[in-house]
Amino acid sequence: MQSTTKVIDAVRIGNKWVGEGYPCYIIAEIGINHNGDIDLARRLISVAVAAGCDAVKFQKRTVEVVYSAEELAKPRENPFGPTNGDLKRGLEFGYDDYRLIARYCREVKMPWFASCWDEGAVDFIDQFDPPCFKIASASLTDDVLLRHVRSKGKPIILSTGMSTIEEIDHAVEVLGREELVLLHACSAYPAHYPKLNLRAIPTLRNRYQVPVGYSGHETGLPATVASVALGACCIERHITLDRAMWGSDQAASLEPNGIGKVVGYLRIVENSLGDGVKRVVEREQEVIKKLRRVRAAA
Repeated sequence: MQSTTKVIDAVRIGNKWVGEGYPCYIIAEIGINHNGDIDLARRLISVAVAAGCDAVKFQKRTVEVVYSAEELAKPRENPFGPTNGDLKRGLEFGYDDYRLIARYCREVKMPWFASCWDEGAVDFIDQFDPPCFKIASASLTDDVLLRHVRSKGKPIILSTGMSTIEEIDHAVEVLGREELVLLHACSAYPAHYPKLNLRAIPTLRNRYQVPVGYSGHETGLPATVASVALGACCIERHITLDRAMWGSDQAASLEPNGIGKVVGYLRIVENSLGDGVKRVVEREQEVIKKLRRVRAAA
């Protein structure tokens, strides 16, 4: 699916542009790391604000739609009860919770949105007028969901982990390329460095001609920082107060110090990339005078 149409350099999300020539858009994924606690969610939003992130992201599911009755009935000891269903329901925020999240995010001037895993969840989040919708890697092959998200008329960020290039081709065909940002990802939690394949970032950019970013699930910082040098215009990392906390995503998340470092390092890398034109900078002129050997003309 090598595109021959016009390159889409940037997509506007809220009051910021995401794409070539603009600062990297940094998403702090709270996801389900709030553990069903609205106060913990607020603390994580504050972490993202302090780090200088551009947005925070949650996850929203209609539990009985996303999971089968058999899956929900499976034994699974957790803080909410003895079954997997107890866990899934306990991790879901309702309307009043999201109303508080929306209010707090307005107060601290932090945009927020969510990965929606079913059509009802999309409709639920849409009532809060998010700046965009996120589609998780697990949902990339769900054509019905993709079309429903597109019907909302908002920009879409689509993660491409656990997906073949043919599956991504099809998802892009279903969604269209307008107001679309792709995120390269390896959907292992945590992901191991040899499997990250960051060189897929320019591959996706060249193939689909849309802005491409990186959703990292590794435990450290270097690969996320390096992704910007390879052209990532949008970064998504899970955040937590403590990686040792209970929860399936905590170990692949960044603590407050970690997300702060990532934001700082990314901005340094952006400032270092330049325009690719080789030139002598002004401060080098004095060094030339001091260090270059001067020969008499023949």
